Amino acid sequence: MRSEPRSGCAINAAVEVLGDSWSLIVLRDIVFGDRRYFRELFSLNDESIASNMLASRLRRLTDDGLLTREDAARGQRARYSLTEAGIQTVPVMVALGTWGMNHRRTSPELTVRARILAEHPELVSALMDELRETHLGVSLPDPEGPRASERLQAAFEAELGGS
Repeated sequence: MRSEPRSGCAINAAVEVLGDSWSLIVLRDIVFGDRRYFRELFSLNDESIASNMLASRLRRLTDDGLLTREDAARGQRARYSLTEAGIQTVPVMVALGTWGMNHRRTSPELTVRARILAEHPELVSALMDELRETHLGVSLPDPEGPRASERLQAAFEAELGGS
């Protein structure tokens, strides 16, 4: 792994960390699927990631500072958590999802969350705050009404039920 980017270009520096075929997919599954253990990330992945590839990406995302790994005691599973840098990939994923649904063939049921988040930037911000609370232990005031993840899930279910 390279410790410094090939150039000082900000796009290059980001692509070197996030531009492979799996890193954003692993982050997506942690952010939107609340999958924090290897077995969950492996068995519930829609794209059928190979176990060695998943292990490699988790190691790389940890080395690059987007995830932390809580080593478990013997007989227990290690748990992955997002760092602030990992949480800040959420708007990147929303932008990529928006681009993908506008310029590529996608399936409607797998595009619903991307569209909801693109149409509701306040939900993106609230989701990032919720992730900070869950993954970083940042105390937030009790939300008025449902949490961002609950609002996103309700909108997702309403959309799928209405189609």
